[in-house]
Amino acid sequence: MCADQSHKANEPLSSTIWTGIVGRCPFCHRGKLFNGYLALAPSCQVCGLDYAFADSGDGPAIFVMLFAGFIIVGAALFVEIAYQPPYWVHAIIWGALALALPLLLLRSFKGVLVALQYRHKAEQGKLTSGS
Repeated sequence: MCADQSHKANEPLSSTIWTGIVGRCPFCHRGKLFNGYLALAPSCQVCGLDYAFADSGDGPAIFVMLFAGFIIVGAALFVEIAYQPPYWVHAIIWGALALALPLLLLRSFKGVLVALQYRHKAEQGKLTSGS
């Protein structure tokens, strides 16, 4: 794992978000975060940070569905009210966009969630016994 991680707390949030969007290591900002399109690399090839802490689960997919759905439905309603095109035009435009937009956004959203997990030292919940 990387050496001193305390300096990361002083970075601006925008730096963390941008690192996730471009798919870079949340520690050194140079190494690749992904092996494939959505598969996380086991560790950073530059600084050696182990990505085992990263478990974004279904979080990115949920955010992408909400974001893309809002954009697509809003745009479809606007086009229908303003231009009233035939239904086949809606099917072609919004069908293609409903496939393309989530695929384009999913990798970036996953990268941002992993970078935020690292920044905030997020872990799985643990039960503790207390009085």
